[in-house]
Amino acid sequence: MTPPPAADEELQSAGQWLEANATLVEQWLRRHASSGLRGRVQDAVAATDDLFQRWLLGHPRAADDAVEESELFMELIRDVANELDIDVLCHKILRNVSLLTRADRGSLFLTRATGEDKFLVAKLFDVRHDTSLEEAVKLARSEDIRIPFGIGIAGTVAQNKILINIADAYNDPRFSSDVDLKTGYKTNSILCMPICNYDGEVIGVAQIINKTNDSQEFTPHDVEVFRRYLTFCGIGIQNAQLFEVSVLEYKRNQILLNLARSIFEEQNNLECLVTKIMREAQDLLKCERCAVYLMDLNCGEANHLERILERPGRIIRRHAPLNRVESGTVTAEDMRESGLKAPCSFTTIFELRDGGTKTLVSRPSSFDLQSSTLAQIAGYAASTGQILNIGDVRAWLNEQHSEGDAESARTILCMPILNGQRNLIGVAQLINKDNGAPFTDCDVSLFEAFAIFCGLGIHNTQMYENACKLMAKQKVALECLSYHATASNDATVKLLKEDIPSAENYNLYSFTFIDFDLSDEDTCKATIRMFLECNLVQQFHIPYEVLCRWILSVKKNYRPVKYHNWRHALNVAQTMFAMFKTGKMERFMSDLEMLGLLVACLCHDLDHRGTNNAFQTKTESPLAILYSTSTMEHHHFDQCVMILNTDSNNIFQALSTEDYRRVMKLVETAILSTDLAMYFKKRNKFLELIDNGEFDWQSDDKKELLSGMMMTACDVSAIAKPWDVQHRVAKLVADEFFDQGDMEKMQLKEQPIAMMDRERKDELPQMQVGFIDVICLPLYRVLSETFPWVKPLYQGTVENRRHWQDLAEKVEMGLTWIDHDTIDKPVEAFADTEETKDIELTVQTLHTTPAVQQMPPLGKLKRNKHKLCCIL
Repeated sequence: MTPPPAADEELQSAGQWLEANATLVEQWLRRHASSGLRGRVQDAVAATDDLFQRWLLGHPRAADDAVEESELFMELIRDVANELDIDVLCHKILRNVSLLTRADRGSLFLTRATGEDKFLVAKLFDVRHDTSLEEAVKLARSEDIRIPFGIGIAGTVAQNKILINIADAYNDPRFSSDVDLKTGYKTNSILCMPICNYDGEVIGVAQIINKTNDSQEFTPHDVEVFRRYLTFCGIGIQNAQLFEVSVLEYKRNQILLNLARSIFEEQNNLECLVTKIMREAQDLLKCERCAVYLMDLNCGEANHLERILERPGRIIRRHAPLNRVESGTVTAEDMRESGLKAPCSFTTIFELRDGGTKTLVSRPSSFDLQSSTLAQIAGYAASTGQILNIGDVRAWLNEQHSEGDAESARTILCMPILNGQRNLIGVAQLINKDNGAPFTDCDVSLFEAFAIFCGLGIHNTQMYENACKLMAKQKVALECLSYHATASNDATVKLLKEDIPSAENYNLYSFTFIDFDLSDEDTCKATIRMFLECNLVQQFHIPYEVLCRWILSVKKNYRPVKYHNWRHALNVAQTMFAMFKTGKMERFMSDLEMLGLLVACLCHDLDHRGTNNAFQTKTESPLAILYSTSTMEHHHFDQCVMILNTDSNNIFQALSTEDYRRVMKLVETAILSTDLAMYFKKRNKFLELIDNGEFDWQSDDKKELLSGMMMTACDVSAIAKPWDVQHRVAKLVADEFFDQGDMEKMQLKEQPIAMMDRERKDELPQMQVGFIDVICLPLYRVLSETFPWVKPLYQGTVENRRHWQDLAEKVEMGLTWIDHDTIDKPVEAFADTEETKDIELTVQTLHTTPAVQQMPPLGKLKRNKHKLCCIL
């Protein structure tokens, strides 16, 4: 309970306390107040009632009644000052004005505007001092009286901001007797005055009619009281209007938030979403019917492919901001001409009928759209991008146009629907307000905000549906690719029956392994032998038939490019095998890790296209869109997973869930490690561990670091082969690089870097020396110092560096280091010849970006921040 004010506080504070504790005051007066105090309270109440009675009955005022009149006036002012409900406030104003001026009844009009046209709307009409609020509101809504500024008595008052006092209404030409004839009431005297806001703008007009006493007209005293009272009422009305606007804005925000929540909860089905949107719109704007016309969003797979291949610089048209158009500024003829010039083809129409319980979905033909008046109206809104508000459909269509399916439509509001990119995706159409009135500016504003959420929701749902279709098609395509990418049963059975020669027969234990004399069948047998020698088939219960099919499938998924092909993968895997056995690195690896690293080596360049990561980025290929870093390496791993997931190709099928997770993680990390960008990131940490005398490599992070270094060492191991092998491999690598350089010249219209420029092939020996010095020798040196059994890699590299340096010196003396048996013809030289059958070029629409120079580890071109080149 609030404590009573102190004795010295002002009377106003005491009154506030009494008002706040009225029940307590009443109980105290009844039970504890003295008889003297109760008498004084009764006298005060009686005096107030007497004052009201004298105002009502017109009794002569006493000399001191002026003071009591002022008190009553202030009491009435306070009565309206704290009222924020506009209906209640207007009702109080009219009742109090009638009491103060002894008027029989009164009306209050509020200002409205449509564009530059202003008019008065009857907020309350013919209110007496005993008229209830409900009766007054009901009467005003049933009459729907509108008075333009400058027309009639009230309109003249609003237009000129003047007071009008008429003693005989029927003798004033501005007076209209239509209401009197309708109600049977006779208007004699009228007092009409404008109500202004803080800025002196007319926000309404108050009008009182007929005196209730013997006077035939309103006196100057009535006019003064009326003026003084309305001055305060103008402030109250403006406050109430601002409060009403804030309440409406709050409700609107809540509605839109609820709408957004409900829309974005429904993303799986377009029909359900649009139905929910139409029901929300129907409830929100109180209309009889609602329809949504949707256009083709260009998000099908054909259009998706077209957008991928579109040329740079193409201008994407964005929709301009929406404009509001009233039916008075555009005609049905304009609509017809617009439809002939630019017919709008809606693909789907949703209609909500029968009180929102039934949704009709149709996919109209062009004839259906041309024969539908409602569709033509929606098409005009779509083609012009304008919000179309038709207040009287029948009058707007006029006799030259058949109403057709718009026969029952009285009012129509059409709103273009835009998505987040401001592309037009459809039109929403509301038909007939429940109260029969046209759609207001408030309706348009609310519907405009509503349409924004609808556009986002519809676009998201359509994109989701199309994404689902594309995913389904992708799944079918992957199934087809997997079938064709998998080795045939005949080839599998044939390999299954073959005897597998010994590891010594293939020289698998040596770091000088050479594959040139091996047939394709022998390469698969050598791979099987490595798995058998590591005891992986028995250890992990790999079905022998599955192993054979998997090896053949991996081989099949390497493209016939010059260097990054199946034989390169075999050489990398053999070097890893030699590091395990001859280099004794198996001491630091578990059997599962050995299995994962061998698989990673065999799969580390799957589906290589003969171009590097920089080329993928510069051409904005689909692979570059999928992966922003280590583009090709991620793709190689994805291909590895695809083969493993294909029927009868999963060599990991017998592993436990935990082992399967670990080996797949190892395969992924190992394949990504073949990107030289990853090598440079990890190298310093590896060297730091070596410098610190690290000999324990069993922790997960150290094992991962060691595995990455081993993958790089194997990937560039061709640099350590005997010189005749290294020299022959160099020609293959150079040929592949020069092919990419030729494509960059043709497609990107730019000069390739030196190691890919066919015209600068004589510079490559010196760049190869730089590659060895920066990448190969530092890696092999630290590995051989830490693990002495891998020293042959270091020794072979040192020997080959001497040969490359010798060739570089010969180039400086004007001699060419390489013969011209394989790499002297550029790609364009093969044009229009039979040889083009053997060359596969992928021509893509390009967006040129600055070239990123990259270093290939032994023929594998990887992204590298160092300006190095190599021929392996």
